[in-house]
Amino acid sequence: MLDSLQSPVYGSAMRIHVGQLHVCAMTMILGVWSCSCCSLLFAAELPIVQDSSINDFQNRSDEAKPYDFDAPPQGLFRSITMAEGFEEELGYRRTHEIVPVKPTDRFSPHAPGIFIVFSLHQHYQAFQVFGRCYPESVPGLDPHTVIGQDVMYIALEDESGYLKLSSPQGTWKPGRYKVEIHAGEQVNEVSLMGTMRFTVAASETP
Repeated sequence: MLDSLQSPVYGSAMRIHVGQLHVCAMTMILGVWSCSCCSLLFAAELPIVQDSSINDFQNRSDEAKPYDFDAPPQGLFRSITMAEGFEEELGYRRTHEIVPVKPTDRFSPHAPGIFIVFSLHQHYQAFQVFGRCYPESVPGLDPHTVIGQDVMYIALEDESGYLKLSSPQGTWKPGRYKVEIHAGEQVNEVSLMGTMRFTVAASETP
């Protein structure tokens, strides 16, 4: 048996097997080295960029629509309209809901009152809604002078309301008027919510 292990054929087979193991080991080493070199080369070629700001993904200025205070108010107000009058209805939650009667933004000089009827989203504290009327484009009147105003107290459970504007002289002069809508405890520089507009048409002569 010992003679067979020491035969030339067995020795040659052992040398071949050892040689194959050596070649496999060298191949694996070269493969690992090649991958490491490629990784280092790829990492070296990566550009260095500045960290992106969160503002690039949230509240982007090119997508955000600015709030227009010169348009009818939004946000707190679910709806708002000019009308010739209003009436109360029983809402689906057994609450009194104020709805407009004959909605319009065009009135006659002899209109007894001009109403602004609105509905509100849910709110968690009481506040007041103010309406201040200016003659935006009325001949003979200063556009910066308040000629009429009204206020309504909104309780926690209130979901709608109205403002009534009356002409201080009994009749409205023909022209275009604007009404600033404010919300809060008082009128100040941050209480403006939006602007409503209406037109008083000249009386038709027979």
